[in-house]
Parts: sequence; C-alpha cells; structure tokens
Amino acid sequence: MLRLKAKERLIIALDVDNLKVAGNLVDKLSDYVNIFKIGNQLFTAEGTQAIKMIKEKGKEVFLDLKFHDIPNTVARAAEAATRLGVYIFNLHISGGLEMMRAAVEASKNASLTWEIRKPIILGVTILTSINQKILEEEIGMKKGLEEQVAHLAKLAQAAGLDGVIASSREIEIIRKVCGEDFIILTPGMRPAGKLMHDQKRVMTPGEAIKKGADFIVVGRPVREAVNPVQAVREIIEEMEEN
Repeated sequence: MLRLKAKERLIIALDVDNLKVAGNLVDKLSDYVNIFKIGNQLFTAEGTQAIKMIKEKGKEVFLDLKFHDIPNTVARAAEAATRLGVYIFNLHISGGLEMMRAAVEASKNASLTWEIRKPIILGVTILTSINQKILEEEIGMKKGLEEQVAHLAKLAQAAGLDGVIASSREIEIIRKVCGEDFIILTPGMRPAGKLMHDQKRVMTPGEAIKKGADFIVVGRPVREAVNPVQAVREIIEEMEEN
C-alpha cells in the first residue's frame, strides 16, 4: 500500500467534453488535488490536448482509456501513453496475459528509450456499474463476483502490472491474494448522502481508505456540486480521518 497524503491519493474525474470546462475545474481544485482523470469522453472530444493542458498546470494525469485489443495494438497504445508523460494508465485484464505483458514491456522500453518516467499501469477488474446479477445473467459468468475479481487481480500481478482498478468492496480480497504492495485504485466514490447514479458497488471515500485503497476517483459528486472546492475539501477531510 502506498504511503501518500490524501491530496496525492484523490483523483478527480474530468468527465466533460470541453477543454475549457475541464481546465476551469483543474484551476479551481489545484490547491487540493494533484491528479486528474481523463476518460473516453474528454479524450474523444479533445485528444492529447487535454493531457497537455493538465501537465502544463503542473498536475498529473490518470489516462482512463481502458485499453483492450490485440497485444500489438495495446503495446503501441502503452508506448504512446508513456511518451505522453501520464502518471497512470489502464487496460482491461480480460485482454489476457499476452496483451498485458506486451503493454508492460512496451511502456518499460519507451521509458528507457526516452529517459522518462514509466507510468503506473493498472488493470481493470470488473466495472463498478456491474453487480452479481448482471455478471451472471448478462455476461454469462457463473463465478462469484469477488472470486472473479480475485482471479483477475492475480492474473494482472502475474503479467507485471502495478495494480488494479476495483470496487472498494473487493479491496480486502485483493490484498489477501496479491499482498500489501499491489496498488488498488477504487473508482466511483460516493461521499455519504450523495446519489449512487449508475454505480452499484461503491463506498464512501473514508470507507475505501480505511479498507486500504491507494487511490480513489471521485467525479460527479464534485463536478455537479454547487461549490466543487468545498466538496473536495470535505472529501479530503474524510480521507484524513481514516
């Protein structure tokens, strides 16, 4: 488990489709947040300019594009993400060992070739919008959800990934099978009293930190708050209490 201050563990999701809106949010929260997430929405709309904008403001980027393709394609994407200087990027563990190993190798080689930092590479286990019912009836997987997450986490570790992205509800089982040094990032955080939206397996930021999460991602509860700065301050206070 990483030993970081709350400010270094909180990631704010810039799930917007406008670079100006994203930049304004980064500016507002810059005193309290070091890492901002660029997902499919912002990246599709603005491309690498979004990464450049955040880095120019002295902040770190979690590139949340969840790479999932044939090994060579994902390797080239991993190389590109490394050269862009992102702090964290992710890929789907369900792409298999060969795909994950290709990504790790490509990222390592790019960091050595260009003499730049190698990003933290995380594997996506099961999306937090999926519950046991969806897993069984729609995806057709009969394993228990926790059992499947544990299996995927071990696979990611075997492939050389730095950690996984998983629901806070699976932190304990991941720690049990992968150890304390394996990084766990938990998305979809919902502060106490906030709407769940489309999330199904979530906890509050404080609960996730207490369970052992290294990083947490918060999106709508901050972006949609009347006062985003106050919302972030309250989340950090909750994190620091645990």
